[in-house]
Amino acid sequence: MIRKLRLPLISLLLLTMLTACGSKPTDTALQDGYYTAQAAEFSHGWKEYITIMVKGGSIVSVEYNAENASGFIKSWDSYYMQNMLHSNGTYPNEYTRYYAGQLLEGQGEGTIDVLTGATSSYSSFQKLSAAAVEQARKGDSSIAIVDTSSQSS
Repeated sequence: MIRKLRLPLISLLLLTMLTACGSKPTDTALQDGYYTAQAAEFSHGWKEYITIMVKGGSIVSVEYNAENASGFIKSWDSYYMQNMLHSNGTYPNEYTRYYAGQLLEGQGEGTIDVLTGATSSYSSFQKLSAAAVEQARKGDSSIAIVDTSSQSS
């Protein structure tokens, strides 16, 4: 009699274990796709944005930059770079890659260290990256418009 019960019990136990091991999406899981957050307003002639690409539930690419009203990318502006480097010790092509790399490394969960000379962009990056990661959690590929002014939290 015990032998007859053993096989169904083992089968039930295995089925329970396999069901428990199945991957179920959680509220913190990132959905595959491209997600963008953009500043609501221009600041000093530039509007910052971030785009992340999620594949296999992980952030695989991060682009953080700013553009002017004509669409010219801030990191490409060599005149701006020279002026900022001499006055702040950093420049857009450096700090945008630095912040993007930290987001990629931390997968949206880690802290981002501020880079001296780019504290204003750091504040914007924090807000924009949080919005983009939230969009990825929801699977919402619409562009998130974010108030990056210093008065907002």
